[in-house]
Amino acid sequence: MNLDMTQTIDTVQDNRKAGSERPSANGKVAESEATVVRLGQERLERVPAWGEASHSVSHVYRPTTTDQLRQLFALARQTQRTIGLRGGGNSYGDAAMNDENILLDMSRMNRILAWNPENGRIKAEPGVTLSQLWQYVLQDGWWPPIVTGTMKPTLGGCAAMNVHGKNAYQMGTIGDHILEFEIMLPSGEILTCSRDQNSDLFYAAIGGFGLLGCFTAFTLQLKRIYSGYLLVETCAQPDLAGMFTYFEEHVDKSDYIVGWIDAFAKGKRLGRGDVHKASYLPAGADPNPSQSMRLDFQNLSDTMFGFVPRSIIWLMMRPFMNNIGTRLINTAKYYAGHLGGEKKYWQTHAAFHFLLDYVPNWKRSYGKGGLIQYQPFIPKENAPEAFAAILRQCQLRGLPNYLTVFKRHKPDDFLMSHALDGYSMAMDFRVTSRNRERLVMLARELDEIVLKANGRFYFAKDSTLRPQVAAAYLGQETIDQFRALRERYDPDHILETNLWRRIFP
Repeated sequence: MNLDMTQTIDTVQDNRKAGSERPSANGKVAESEATVVRLGQERLERVPAWGEASHSVSHVYRPTTTDQLRQLFALARQTQRTIGLRGGGNSYGDAAMNDENILLDMSRMNRILAWNPENGRIKAEPGVTLSQLWQYVLQDGWWPPIVTGTMKPTLGGCAAMNVHGKNAYQMGTIGDHILEFEIMLPSGEILTCSRDQNSDLFYAAIGGFGLLGCFTAFTLQLKRIYSGYLLVETCAQPDLAGMFTYFEEHVDKSDYIVGWIDAFAKGKRLGRGDVHKASYLPAGADPNPSQSMRLDFQNLSDTMFGFVPRSIIWLMMRPFMNNIGTRLINTAKYYAGHLGGEKKYWQTHAAFHFLLDYVPNWKRSYGKGGLIQYQPFIPKENAPEAFAAILRQCQLRGLPNYLTVFKRHKPDDFLMSHALDGYSMAMDFRVTSRNRERLVMLARELDEIVLKANGRFYFAKDSTLRPQVAAAYLGQETIDQFRALRERYDPDHILETNLWRRIFP
């Protein structure tokens, strides 16, 4: 099912354009007397994790105004249900799921509220996607400072998970570029938060996975660019040591670096792979920036090789989504890069960043069991040994990951952050009925390697983390501080998700 709000709610949505949200004496927006929200079976929907390895059933609502948000928080109190928040639904695990309770899909609160092309500051609602954002600002010479491997996440989801990109070692997480946000508490009160105003909530709600309130607006600082192109350089690295050495030598010389690792390679070839680094073009380098920054110039084509529809490529990938097929693909990919030598070329921003959007629905190639991702973050001094141990353990258990992405990071100041001065290795595992339990056991073994190396984890990607592991890496003081903020801003415990109940029971 994909149901809209009830007719009375739709009426409120239409009235919003005529200024129907009326401030009351205490500054809050008064509820429309004609509005009624009910909890009914017609609201039940089956909601998947992005990796489609798990699902839940929730009462799903899609608000479009802050007035509707207040009504839904009131509904939760009246029916003794909890509320979970969902943006683009791009979390691999259960971070945006709320079994047998209320789930708010925020994707319809997607307006650009203000834009200043002189200083690159933009104000937008939480349902605005990265796709909407870059397409809105690009032709004015700006780009989002942080983007993920897909352009489909919403700003609300990005902030709740404090996402990072291929430039995390230089630009940090998205929270580092949020100047302020507005957030609705379950009481219906809206607070403005920044580094100077309600700062405790600012640093906890960013990366707080939607457990302290519902974002209603963001003000971000964007990045000035002078071309629709990046200068990209690629090369192959023969092993894990070469991968680390290349990153350390180039982090000060590039704006983006990302590595791909062949998880099947063993022995002296362990950790071999390809590296892509990119840099912004300086002013004047692009002879025709107005052309390269046109949206139709940036948008990914609907075909590959000029005639194969991208929409069917996942079907062509499915026969290779097994250990034998993926080993062959990884070997061919490595030697193609190795034999081709170092390459330099100009590539559009969209083509460089959004690799996960090249093949629509590519995750379906993994089969009906879906996939999970395991992404540990390890301090730079411990990362070489820990990542080698992780790759070997996956091979030992007969569960090599099919896609491995390697990144450099720097720490930030957010309370529940995954970020640190080190590296991450994101690993995709195919899930089947035969290997599901073995994957759970493997994740527990990998957890011990990560904890021993003083590593951290990332809630946007997690499907397997246990309470004792979260307590070990976050520290009890951090968890107690987060719980205290929840008691202050959500004393009735209205906001919950499957992830919260799993990791912080």
